[in-house]
Amino acid sequence: MSDQLDVAYFAAGCFWGVEHYFAKEKGVVKTAVGYMAGKTLNPTYHNVKTGQTEHLEVVKVEYDRKFVSYETLVKLFFEIHDPTQQDGQGIDIGSQYLSAILYTNDTEKMTCQQVIDCLEAQGLTIATQLIDANLHPFWLAEDYHQQYFNKHAHLHVCHRRVKRFD
Repeated sequence: MSDQLDVAYFAAGCFWGVEHYFAKEKGVVKTAVGYMAGKTLNPTYHNVKTGQTEHLEVVKVEYDRKFVSYETLVKLFFEIHDPTQQDGQGIDIGSQYLSAILYTNDTEKMTCQQVIDCLEAQGLTIATQLIDANLHPFWLAEDYHQQYFNKHAHLHVCHRRVKRFD
């Protein structure tokens, strides 16, 4: 692996299931769940779950681009949640569960838009927001949320993968 890892941020509903899928992807070295794009400093799950802080539940993905591309991660993101739902994901409703990609540069933003354009050409109306990650700190979530399904293997994963790309 290269010395320098790239970082990507994805919000796709409950961060437990999102992290589960990204952690299994070849080339992903580390994942962490947390909060971004809200209006309070140092949020906690107790605050965020009220929906009043406007934070998103986010997965921070550290990856080695020698083994996985940003585009591959973006496509995975769109396959593990419903990017057309405007008010959350499934039964998880609220601002913390909205679909968003927090890009770190213009190249990433362009890649995201190209993938969205591809999905919209398939007839989908994409609700995913593109947000500049440089404007929002990543706040690490509490330890009990990290790698949740590794700690609770008996539970069903709250996301499922739907193939959208060839």
